[in-house]
Amino acid sequence: MRPPRLVPGSRVAALSLSSGFVTEVMNRYRAGVRQVAREFGWEVVAAPNALRGPAFLAANPQARADDLHWALESPDIHGMVSIIGGDDSVRLLPFLRPEVIRAHPKALLGFSDTTVTLTQFVRAGVMAYHGPALLTDLAENGGMHPYVVQGVRRALIDPPAPFDLAPAPGWTQVSPDWADEAAQEVPRTFDAGDGWVWLQGDAPAQGHLLGGCIEVLDMFSGTPGWPEPALWRGAVLALETSEDVPPPRQVGYWLRNLAAQGILGGLAGLLLARPRRYTPEMVADLYTWVRRVLHEAGRPDLPVVANVDFGHTSPQLTLPLGAPARLDPGAGRVTVFP
Repeated sequence: MRPPRLVPGSRVAALSLSSGFVTEVMNRYRAGVRQVAREFGWEVVAAPNALRGPAFLAANPQARADDLHWALESPDIHGMVSIIGGDDSVRLLPFLRPEVIRAHPKALLGFSDTTVTLTQFVRAGVMAYHGPALLTDLAENGGMHPYVVQGVRRALIDPPAPFDLAPAPGWTQVSPDWADEAAQEVPRTFDAGDGWVWLQGDAPAQGHLLGGCIEVLDMFSGTPGWPEPALWRGAVLALETSEDVPPPRQVGYWLRNLAAQGILGGLAGLLLARPRRYTPEMVADLYTWVRRVLHEAGRPDLPVVANVDFGHTSPQLTLPLGAPARLDPGAGRVTVFP
């Protein structure tokens, strides 16, 4: 199910599904609220427990799940955005109610540790949106990047229509001090865009988008929240790495796990995000590992495009998980049907 589109005047709940870090950078939170209102016309409303701080939220995963259910069941809330990621959304799984997600399909936007919750939406039959969090690209220093604005609009706001993904014109890994109110208005420095890399595959392929942060996927593999085999079958898997900077060999090991589960063998395609804080040597090693594992899995035919601008990079795309996507290696195109 496609959630209703968000429009100017929509009320969007800000959720702390993982870390309660937001209370340490409230200036950044306020900037995100302002910029979302300016660019999209949405009113951001903090969920009841979202601003209660790191200690409370760490001790109360059910409170975080309750906030999600509150947003879904409240008729005057039209969508949800994750404030920031973290490392323990897996603890929400015993408290999440998939029947509520399915009964009240609403857009959820986020990435990183929010991968756990986004995946539960797709498991419940509802599209979910892998894209910027409130404290990241939505609160971009000096104003939201046009590439981010376009990505959110096409996935969540504009009338549904196919669109092609495109490489970002520039990108950055500069990490400003979010607590510095003066720095909030100073734009970051962006390097020139370096495009995508098609690693393998010749024939076009199409499937539904699935995936997220590979470290988080590994964290909840084997739990009751792990997708059923049928959901993996025919998917275009989108994978990103976090600021933890996992070594390329570790990414290879995680891919081998997916191969051992039979997941890689059934995929339609693979999108790899620009890996955060990788050196050129690490990038080359990563690509070697990806090709190696796919060869081991008998998938030298799988279309794979790397260095895609989503996940822990800025600016980042918004990917509607559950929606069909088509990879055309010959044309160098990735088309999404939201």
